[in-house]
Amino acid sequence: MKIVLGIGNPGSEYRGTRHNVGFMVADVLAQRQGVNKGKSRFQAVTADIKIGKEKVLLVKPVTYVNRSGFAAAAALSYYDLDLNDLLAVCDDMNLPVGKIRLRRGGLSGGHNGLKSIAQAAHTEDFARLRVGIGEPKGKRTGVDHVLSRFQTGEEPVIREAIERAADAVETWVREGIDAAMNRFNAPESDEDEG
Repeated sequence: MKIVLGIGNPGSEYRGTRHNVGFMVADVLAQRQGVNKGKSRFQAVTADIKIGKEKVLLVKPVTYVNRSGFAAAAALSYYDLDLNDLLAVCDDMNLPVGKIRLRRGGLSGGHNGLKSIAQAAHTEDFARLRVGIGEPKGKRTGVDHVLSRFQTGEEPVIREAIERAADAVETWVREGIDAAMNRFNAPESDEDEG
């Protein structure tokens, strides 16, 4: 069994914001399996799907981004899984809009959702899939940027990136992190790392 934790904020006021791309990827995975409704558990909305022969639990925490670790820890503990069975999906301001980047572990890069999971797990050694949302422009702060919606010209790019990110999740489930990284990460020299 695997757990895919999409990081985002609950509530209609946050739907479609840059910070919620993790939720968007989880939603695409659920839709591909014909799952329209989730269950409330682990301080999250969850959905059970299958990718290939593997059972997968999609998790969308309702604790807001900064406390995503509670849902991750609760789900891992309940199913007696270790961190190798978890993939966190989140936004990344350090990647251009639409770029995706998989990592087997590493630093949070300032992302409070990843920080929360690392604190709950007492380690940064868990796989993550980052979806680029671009940097703030002008006088916009990081908080304002992540809570904003995508501009009209960015919408087709981010929609395609979310579908590609869902494909990357499916590859991670079926073939592991190395295969997913090889298939979906652009060459290092092509992007900034965050």
